[in-house]
Amino acid sequence: MHQRRLVVAAAIVDDLARPTRLLGARRARPVEIAGRWEFPGGKVDDGESPTQALHRELREELGVRVEMGDELPGPDDGGWVITDRHVMRLWFARVTDGDPLPLVEHDELRWLSPDGLADVDWLDGDLPIVKAIERHLVP
Repeated sequence: MHQRRLVVAAAIVDDLARPTRLLGARRARPVEIAGRWEFPGGKVDDGESPTQALHRELREELGVRVEMGDELPGPDDGGWVITDRHVMRLWFARVTDGDPLPLVEHDELRWLSPDGLADVDWLDGDLPIVKAIERHLVP
């Protein structure tokens, strides 16, 4: 059994205490997943903590700084197995500086309300996480 690579992501919401909207990001590449939606984030580099990596990724991918909220623990030792090669840890976050823009990996960002979460084509590995987040959103 090979070790899955840790990736980190953010469920960017409008308010950490009473979230009503979630920011989705549509992949521009690679071609196999282009057009599908995910949580912004990325790989943890050597020497980085997961939260340091997430702050860096959000600055690079979206051009924003965030306030971190609680982690949304997954069923796999606290993580979420999203592919056969990756396990993800995910935190709630709120933008504190900048307006999110699709700078690197994405070609569209969209604020989704609880009843709009199913309107976009999420990556298969992210679907269980979307369902878990849905329970935290205030309609």
